[in-house]
Formats: sequence, C-alpha cells, structure tokens
Amino acid sequence: MSDEQKKIIPINYTNREFQGVRNDLRQIAERFYPDNFQDFSDASFGAMMVDSVAYVADQLNFYLDYNVNETFLDTAYQYENIIRHGRSLGFKETGRASTFGTVALYVLVPATTTGLGPDRDYIPVLKKGTVFGSSGISFVLTENVNFAEAGNQIIAARTNATTGAPTYYAIKAYGNVVSGRFGTERVTVGSYERFKKITLSTSNISEIISVFDEQGNEYYEVDYLAQDMIFKEVSNKNYKNDNVPSILKPFLVSRKFVVNKSRSSTTLQFGSGKSGETNVVADPARVAMDVFGKTYVTSTTFDPSKLTKNESMGIVPANTELTILYRATNPTNSNLAAGALSSVSSALVDFTDRTILSEATVAEVISSIEVSNEEPIVGDVTNPTSEELKRRIYDTFPTQNRAVTQADYENMIYRMPSKFGSIKRCSAQRDPDSRRRNINIYVISEDSFGNLTTTNSTIKDNLKTWMNNYKMLSDTIDVLDTFIINYGIEFVVKSSAGADRFALVDTCINALSEKYSASKLFIGEHINVADIYMVLSGVEGVMSVSSVKITNKTGANYSAVQFDINENTAPDGTSIVIPSNAIAELKFPSVDIIGKIR
Repeated sequence: MSDEQKKIIPINYTNREFQGVRNDLRQIAERFYPDNFQDFSDASFGAMMVDSVAYVADQLNFYLDYNVNETFLDTAYQYENIIRHGRSLGFKETGRASTFGTVALYVLVPATTTGLGPDRDYIPVLKKGTVFGSSGISFVLTENVNFAEAGNQIIAARTNATTGAPTYYAIKAYGNVVSGRFGTERVTVGSYERFKKITLSTSNISEIISVFDEQGNEYYEVDYLAQDMIFKEVSNKNYKNDNVPSILKPFLVSRKFVVNKSRSSTTLQFGSGKSGETNVVADPARVAMDVFGKTYVTSTTFDPSKLTKNESMGIVPANTELTILYRATNPTNSNLAAGALSSVSSALVDFTDRTILSEATVAEVISSIEVSNEEPIVGDVTNPTSEELKRRIYDTFPTQNRAVTQADYENMIYRMPSKFGSIKRCSAQRDPDSRRRNINIYVISEDSFGNLTTTNSTIKDNLKTWMNNYKMLSDTIDVLDTFIINYGIEFVVKSSAGADRFALVDTCINALSEKYSASKLFIGEHINVADIYMVLSGVEGVMSVSSVKITNKTGANYSAVQFDINENTAPDGTSIVIPSNAIAELKFPSVDIIGKIR
C-alpha cells in the first residue's frame, strides 16, 4: 500500500470498548495490510497482537471515563471525591455521629448515727468524664452529678436486723451521657510549613477537645481559617446570685485550625503565619485621612476597607509537640436499647471533704455506684448514601449558612456537628395553626438495629440550640416527633414456564427487601405501589404481577400508629399517601413481605 493510501486510513473514534476496537483493528489489517498479515485465527500471533492492543485501549478508555466522571459532582461515584466536591461548595462532613441519652445513677450512702437520713459527708459528686460501658462500647458523663441535690430520690436500702433502723440509703439521680471515650494523641511537628495538615491516627473522632503545644499555647478550632473571633466559655463569679454558671465572651485568636473529616479519618489544618510575627494593624486614632487643613499621616497599613495587612490566617505550630485531646466514638453502632447500659467502667468521684472520711467507707460508696438507661440511647445513624450526600451538598451552596426556606432548614439540620448527635430524617414545615412564623421540625432517629425510632430529648435540645444560630430572627422553632407508620407488602405473581415456584418467591422477597431496606423513605414521602410492580416485574422468572397490597402493621415490635390504607390510597391506586408529619417504614422485610405464585 502506498504512503498516500496510508494517510487516508479511516479511524472510528466511537468504538472504545474491547470488542469494537478489536474489530476495527482486524478490518484495517485485512484491508490495508493483506500481504503482511493473513492468518487471523484465534491461535495466531496476529490475533494475539490485535487482542493486546484492544485490551490496552479498553483499559485506557475505562480510566479516562472514570477520571472524567469523578471530575464532576453529579457523575462522581467515589465517596471521598464527593466529599472533596462538597468542600468547594461550602459543605462540611460531620463524620461519625455521637449518641446521647439520659441515665439513672444509683449510690449507697451510710446512714447517720441516728439512722435518720444519709450521712451527707459521704454523699458523692460523680464528675464529668466518668465512663460507663455496655457490650464493648463506652459512654462518657457530660456533666457533674451531685447526689446531694434536693430533687433526688432517697429510700432506705438496708436496715439493722435487730433494731430495724436504716443503715444505708439509696440515692437516685440523673445525668446525661454521650457515646465514645476521651483520648490523647501527641504529634511531633517539624519545621515551619504553610497550611500545615495533621491527620490523627485515631479513627471515628467526633470532637476535638483541646490542642496545646509544648510552650503552653492553645490552638482553637474555627469554622474557617479567616475567622478571627470565637466565643469562649468563662466561669461566672456571680453564679450564686444570678444562677448562671458560665458566660460567653468574644475572644480573638491567632492560633487556630479547622477540622476536616472523612468517613474514618480526621485532619487538622492550620494557617500560614510564623510564630513571633506581629500583626501590623494601624491605630485609627493616630491616622487622619488626606483632608485639607488636617495633618496627614501616611501609613501603608491603613485602609478604610481593611485595617490589617496580615493574611496568614493563623500561626502554624513549628518545632514543637502538640498534645491533642479528643473524644472518639465507638467503632460499632452506639445506639442502645433501654436498660442495656449497666456497668461503671471508670468512676470519677469527689466528696465535700475527703480528709475527714473513712477510706474504707469511701471505697464502699464508690463501688456501689450503678447506672441504667431507662430510655433508649440513640443518635448514631448509618452513613448517607452517595446520592443522599450529593443532595445535601446541592442544598448547602444556596443555603449560605442561614435558614430561610424549607430546604435551608433541612440542610442546616443535617449539617449539625456530629458531637451534638445526629438524626436520620427531618422535615421543616410551616405551622398552619400559628399566627407567627413558627416552624415545625419533624425528626426521626435510628435504633441499634437500624430501625426508625423517636429522637430523644437531648438531641432535640441540641438541634434547637444549633438552629437558633441560623434561623430568621422572627421565626420560632418547635422540634417534634415524627409518627412512624409500619407497613407490609403482599403480592401475587405469575411465574414463567419452567421456573422454580418456591425459589421464585424468595427471589421476589429479596428484591423488594433490598430496595426498601437500603434506602429509607423520607418524612411525608408516599409509598409508590407502581415501583413495587416494577421491581417484581424485573425479577427473572416472573411473567406478570397479578396484585400488590399494602397493609398496616401494628402490635408488638411495631409502631402503635393506626393508619387506614384504603382511605389514603390514591384514586388511581398507584401510591399510598403518607401525612406530612409521618414516615413509612418496612421494618421487618423477611416477615412483612408475603408473596404467592400462581
């Protein structure tokens, strides 16, 4: 073949998979090189070379498509890449959520010499940081619990067998706990590095408590490195008069960091300033504008729109060792059923004056401390799917850290830091019965088995406090429980000829279970009966779907909500209408899905 003919060899750029490239190469070789290559059987050397080139082309095209898809948020597949796209739009990953709950605490205190009441010198204060355990997971007390408070319940626990006088009293108090444990990590930092990043070796970190260097300098967590002011909690010296234990005061910080979280890792990022540098800020009292008749002082640091020329975004630690105190959540699900928390792993106890007490009696009091959760401890939820995460990122950008619309409210709720707890689903709705701008926020959580359950009061309080920072000034908020409607599915399908009827039922049930267990419905989302028909029709061996019936499941292990399916079925029968303050749940797919073959 002449050189001129070789220049016009046609190339089909639309064939990018193995078989298409292979066929193109064979056609080119057969048409333009008939004298060089004549044997194209599967065992020939020429076929091997063509297959090798087609294999390489298929691999290159696959990775080209993959990299292009990962470049855009709407086509990205990898979870970490979706998080990176979200950061550029202002989304901040919260990490593994914490669980919150209220526990009942018990202690035995010796009676006074007269037997009339407990000896108050031996009544302890269970301090913040006490660790409780249950089945390999731990919980930390978040506040001091004083058993001597007047509202605590006191009963006679032990009596003298001879006189009948009480010898010990049992005192019951309540305290709040959060999942996880406290830990410390020390990191050696070398020479100065701009925007230093430190990734902690501990996984599932929920909260950074404090960061100090060897010189005693404290580094503060901020939302973004350009933030210069934080609000610091200061003890109130006038606590006895106004009954306010702490005061929030604004505090300018130069040593600061932001926290970036992924599914399992936590990274601290600092600014770019060097230690020892001073912020050059002009004093407006000594600077005058260039006005006729006035003394003008030239200063490059003074600008009416900018009073500082320091753009370091915080001082970076260098040539030191950082001591990082953190709270890490449990590696497994931290939700607990009622009564599951029962052991005291490490009790931090204080007394009014321990020096005047008997150490043997003190040890006996400490060893008698017991704990129990009368209500479920919830807050830990399964990680959002990639599609759910994308939806939250899309809603973050227009929200702009303020809640105005319904979508803004829901987005800010999902963005509540994990250290305050987490919810599975939420819905913000305008209260139709309120004359003011009242917003009803309906929330729902998950239990230790991944089933829906009501959200406890601690998470609701945290959520309300969190939303007060972002809501409109004229809005009021009520955080309410969502009604859970448990439902079941009954279907009848017709099998194809030769299909195993018994195996086909199990296959249909598994297909429905996979669809409705993998992704929970949203609050107020209708049950789409047409989707059930579509899933069953797609099962191999199913010729047609005869009928699908939705039933309301109540009784033991189910929600007590009675829901009339017939009254809430759409006129065309394609969906079940769910109220805006309720959520539908297929709780036990293996039991709640019943099928027949005809």
